[in-house]
Amino acid sequence: MRDFERAEMAAGRAEGLALMERAGRGVVDAIFARWPDLAAAPRRAVIWCGPGNNGGDGYVIARLLHDWGWQVSVWALGDPANLPPDAAENHRRWIERGGVLSLADLSEAEFAAVRAAPPDLFVDAVFGTGLARPLSDALSHAFAQMLGLRDNEPGFAAVAVDIPSGLCSDSGRRMGLSHAFDLTVTFHTAKPGHYLADGPEACGAVEIVDIGLHQPAPPSDAIRLVTRPGPVQKRAGHKYDHGHALVLAGPMGRTGAARMAARAALRVGAGLVTVAAPGSAMMECAAQLTAIMLRRCDGAEDLAALLEDGRLNALCLGPGLGVGQGTCALVGAALQDPGRAVVLDADALTSFAEDPSALFTQLHDRAVLTPHDGEFARLFPDLSERLRGEPDTGPAYSRVDAARDAAARAGAVVLLKGPDTVIAAPDGWAAIHAAAYDRAAPWLATAGAGDVLAGLITGLLARGLAPVEAAASAAWLHVEAARAVGPGLIAEDLPEALPSVLATL
Repeated sequence: MRDFERAEMAAGRAEGLALMERAGRGVVDAIFARWPDLAAAPRRAVIWCGPGNNGGDGYVIARLLHDWGWQVSVWALGDPANLPPDAAENHRRWIERGGVLSLADLSEAEFAAVRAAPPDLFVDAVFGTGLARPLSDALSHAFAQMLGLRDNEPGFAAVAVDIPSGLCSDSGRRMGLSHAFDLTVTFHTAKPGHYLADGPEACGAVEIVDIGLHQPAPPSDAIRLVTRPGPVQKRAGHKYDHGHALVLAGPMGRTGAARMAARAALRVGAGLVTVAAPGSAMMECAAQLTAIMLRRCDGAEDLAALLEDGRLNALCLGPGLGVGQGTCALVGAALQDPGRAVVLDADALTSFAEDPSALFTQLHDRAVLTPHDGEFARLFPDLSERLRGEPDTGPAYSRVDAARDAAARAGAVVLLKGPDTVIAAPDGWAAIHAAAYDRAAPWLATAGAGDVLAGLITGLLARGLAPVEAAASAAWLHVEAARAVGPGLIAEDLPEALPSVLATL
């Protein structure tokens, strides 16, 4: 984003002061839109300004609120003489209206005075997206003191400019920020940190403001945000035009996960779906399946025989399958044909925990791995360790970085599950699907939800979607179905919610 702004200014399509003015005005407009009462009467604001252009935005906000009739107190970090030119000019314009206190020299007595008479609004314009190191202990304490007012002052609004200071804009990981804001106003486009890791909790809500920049073609390494599914509507044709998905089931008493995955594959539009179960589980599955077909499969040789039917074009292995060498052999048989799509989930991943390379050497570009964090750690322990480590510099290692590195190592698409699901391909293509803000669906944290997601991906692969498109679309449909059901959701509800979701597309 910084490179893009510089290029726009160098090309004469944008001017720094004008961009800063629009940014500050956009923040004020967003505040008044969210809290109309604040626009109706003069109030009091505390604004913290940093040593860069984020601080310049803060000086614009201070000036605009002052001219609206507010009482504004500005505290600055760093020597104003060292501000960049546009920020320095907005500092000068503010000084014509009011003074600036030093944020570095704030005493406990001054904080006590703020707590005794809390402002209506606190604006963080300290670091924004440029933070490359954790907050100092003193600044982290200062933020904790100020944001702690939200706990006991219901009328107190805390707003971050671009991204909360102390939150890595690339990874969403906390770098000294311990509290949350009510609203974050960012410019032109959202940043990965708004959606990844701690981002949604820290930001509170995100408002994107247009500051008059043209829309560029995304660079080749752009991170996409999944906001709609791909082409999931059905076209005319017979059932085999829409693929035949095969879901492998585990032994008796453990077939529920595979049956839910199969139901999801059928609901999402696969023309046919078959469950392949061991002999011990045939009666259990037969008692539960109607539209879904059933075949016997007692091991890798049986699976290889089933796959002689070339119309079986997408497989799902893992849900309830069991961990061990038998599952490893089934995975090997499933991956023999590089033209057949394969989704590997749950036990199909954990079975290779002792030797992940034995899996990676068999994978091909029609394979999709769907690990949650625990399964990811078993296959990619070094990448998982980097994600868990405390960030000491920014950009911190992110879930996008981890998924991209994992996809490149495995040679297959990786969908790293979570509220901030990341889909990545071996060539570096990456997308975030965030179940956050107005699309939050915390009730998806329930047994079997991941099995349904694996089934959705399998069904879309059977219908001919490319692996990254199938994974991204399935993630969107998965959350949308959960939102359609709402609290009290259990995994069996998800496939049944799909018709109403698909009807809205």
